[in-house]
Amino acid sequence: MGEPWSPLPREFYRRHPTAVAPELLNKILMRADGRAARIVEVEAYAGSEDPAAHSHRGKTPRNATMFGPPGHLYVYFSYGIHWGSNAVCGDIDEGAGVLLRAAEPLSGLDLMREARAAAKRDRDLASGPGKLSQAMGLDRSFDGADLVTMDRGVSIVSDGTPPPVDPVVSPRIGISKAVDLPWRWHVRDHGHVSGKRSPRT
Repeated sequence: MGEPWSPLPREFYRRHPTAVAPELLNKILMRADGRAARIVEVEAYAGSEDPAAHSHRGKTPRNATMFGPPGHLYVYFSYGIHWGSNAVCGDIDEGAGVLLRAAEPLSGLDLMREARAAAKRDRDLASGPGKLSQAMGLDRSFDGADLVTMDRGVSIVSDGTPPPVDPVVSPRIGISKAVDLPWRWHVRDHGHVSGKRSPRT
């Protein structure tokens, strides 16, 4: 996608989340403070057509960002425990997005370790959606941040590494509706992937 380390363009996100999600693998989530991590696991959520999506029943103050322009960050509080970070996809009012489930830390590890003091190993810093958000310092204050313009110091960029040609495809994790949809993708045999790793394909 363009020159190395360039933010992904708006049009990249202006597609169905099942098209965007696998292509986000191997892209890099960056913070202006020097933190960077390679995305290795994602899940797609498709608005009104997806009972598991926060946006399934329509727009609320909590999920309003999902109904805005593509290429923004939707950050929500999950189970009263941790933050989840999503790239908004599709067109305005569709309520679609891709949950960033896990990433491999690349730089700014000292900041990540400080934020994730409970992590015993570097591979545990961002190996789950809550861990990823915590390691990257993402909370509700980043909800609505524009990933394309990096207006709040956060973006998703390409360093020229292509998505994997054979990602593992499986059902999503930790949901109770639409549990059989194969809308989770991760880099095969990657040590920073979270949860269940058995392949669907």
